[in-house]
Amino acid sequence: MQRSAGILLPISSLPSPYGIGCFSQEAYDFVDWLKEAGQTYWQILPLGVTSYGDSPYQSFSAFAGNPYFISLDALVEEGVLTAAECKKANFGRKADDIDYSRLYTERGRLLRLAYSRSDIGHNEAFTAFCEKNKWWLDDFALFMAVKDRFEGKPWIEWAEDIRLRWQPAMDYYRRELYFEVEYHKYLQFKFEEQWRKLKAYANSKGIQIIGDIPIYVALDSADAWANPGLFQLDKDNIPTAVAGVPPDGFSPTGQLWGNPLYRWEAHRATGYQWWITRLWYCFELYDVVRIDHFRGFDEYFSIPYGSETAVDGHWEKGPGIELFRAVEQALGKREIIAEDLGYMSDTVRQLVRDSGFPGMKVLEFAFDSRDTGSASDYLPHNYPVNSVAYTGTHDNETLVSWYQTISDAERAMVRDYLYDYATPDEQLYKSMIALILRSAAARCIIPMQDWLGLDNAARINKPSTVGQNWRWRLKKTQLTKKLQKEICQLTTRYGRKNWA
Repeated sequence: MQRSAGILLPISSLPSPYGIGCFSQEAYDFVDWLKEAGQTYWQILPLGVTSYGDSPYQSFSAFAGNPYFISLDALVEEGVLTAAECKKANFGRKADDIDYSRLYTERGRLLRLAYSRSDIGHNEAFTAFCEKNKWWLDDFALFMAVKDRFEGKPWIEWAEDIRLRWQPAMDYYRRELYFEVEYHKYLQFKFEEQWRKLKAYANSKGIQIIGDIPIYVALDSADAWANPGLFQLDKDNIPTAVAGVPPDGFSPTGQLWGNPLYRWEAHRATGYQWWITRLWYCFELYDVVRIDHFRGFDEYFSIPYGSETAVDGHWEKGPGIELFRAVEQALGKREIIAEDLGYMSDTVRQLVRDSGFPGMKVLEFAFDSRDTGSASDYLPHNYPVNSVAYTGTHDNETLVSWYQTISDAERAMVRDYLYDYATPDEQLYKSMIALILRSAAARCIIPMQDWLGLDNAARINKPSTVGQNWRWRLKKTQLTKKLQKEICQLTTRYGRKNWA
């Protein structure tokens, strides 16, 4: 198995003059930077349309893309916006922060302006796109249009006729909101057009994209609204139980995610067609797919709907290997990474082995007593070849801050394991990065913040909190030639350089 390396950086965290990272020139520049740094992979977070809380893991659709990522510069080149209009918009003053409330207002205004000037209804490529994707696009665009009509309320609070998708109501809203529906289809058309161009560019430079998908869909999503029979909903389409994880060392009351749980017997009856289609679509967008919370396929945590914490939840059996055998039969062998973190049981380990997918090994978990998993699994000398090694993930503290916040005894363990008592604390993150780069794991992915030696001001997400997550952005000045050269040297030294 070829040794390789990559960098984890969300699209949203790229530099950009327009408030959030997007499919602009800066994305192409980052691909070039990765190439010169000897990297093979660019791992990103889910690209879905974000909702309240701004989490890419709580999207209005498992298939739609986030319009925030549409390059405004590209729309200027098309002639549907002007540079002056984009420059005049106020996206916030901080280059290293995303102001989502301003994005919602300002980008929304500009995108509607672009649509109004596009004459998209006479665009043959748009018509072809809508026809090709109608199996998800029609429901999604109508969902978003009706959601706007109901002032953003979750669909389970809509009027009964459209909440339950009665045909007269569906026909009425399609007529009444025709142009609003077309607007949302236009956004998806531009998203796909620009993303495919960026991905093709990355692939031409020898860079593969590792995409990321949540195991669950959001309750307030077109997926749940359009396919209620696939989820644990009652006759009024209200959830009976929702997803989360039990209490652990990081969260004494567990995590209450609130996603509807799958009705697995309904999926099994269709031969898992919804999941096969979802993964097929993901591989249209990405080269490799990381499935978040993989252990939920073995056993999933079920919490009664209406609970305020996860403490009253219990484990139930998932579909297991049967699902992935159906996927392989339909799609062939595909590159999937199993996010197998958290509480590990023998049955979860067996599922990962049976699937053949590489699991994840996170260095921070090897020395942190708050982790409920088996610490020895995360010590680099135990990493199997068929695994993906990380210093940390988007849900963890940055390596620098993590080392500062663990106990004195745990810091001593790190020093003993490294057999390094001389490197200053503020530089020790480099020794830890080198440690996993020289492990046996075939792939090694380092978050950009860890390469930069940043503290928790650059943390992407703190689970079970809302308000300050998903906001960090990279400054253009941080992508230096010096860092690029250092990354390339280390990647080459440990046999991971991309020679393509």
